[in-house]
Amino acid sequence: MYSPKLLELRSAFRRAFVVGMSSKPQYTLSEVDGDLFSAPNTYSLAHCVGADLAMGAGIAVQFKKVFGRLDELQAQQAGSGDIAVLKDDQRYIYYLVTKPQSWGKPTYESLQASLEQMREHMRKNNVDKLAIPKIGCGIDGLEWEKVSGVLEYVFGQEPLEIVVYNFVPPQGK
Repeated sequence: MYSPKLLELRSAFRRAFVVGMSSKPQYTLSEVDGDLFSAPNTYSLAHCVGADLAMGAGIAVQFKKVFGRLDELQAQQAGSGDIAVLKDDQRYIYYLVTKPQSWGKPTYESLQASLEQMREHMRKNNVDKLAIPKIGCGIDGLEWEKVSGVLEYVFGQEPLEIVVYNFVPPQGK
């Protein structure tokens, strides 16, 4: 009889071997310093919002300014745990609805539900590149270590490249 530790090691080795032999692209997550809105237009974008779509603080203000079309987003009637989506040329702009009101706080569960909705949309539309801020971690107060774990849980088996943009404020003279 094998010890649980040995079985766990054997299982991990098999997963690594099978993944290593696969020619199918796999999930990657990397971080870069820079402006999310400078991401190549081959990357879809995503960020968190409240169901009220107020977008009056944080990076949401920039999304509202750059992409607008608030009436189109509101018509989708997305609630907490859902997504609203805009098509922007060859990419999608995902609004992860992680809380009922913009002034509230999201939960990891509502974030995961929104990410799962986004994953389904991405599968149907062959999206394999995504650029995001540290979603839920600015004003919303979630912890990046936990959020990155949720991302891996939701997308870990997907052929998806996620690039996380860490905002770096311009340096004063």
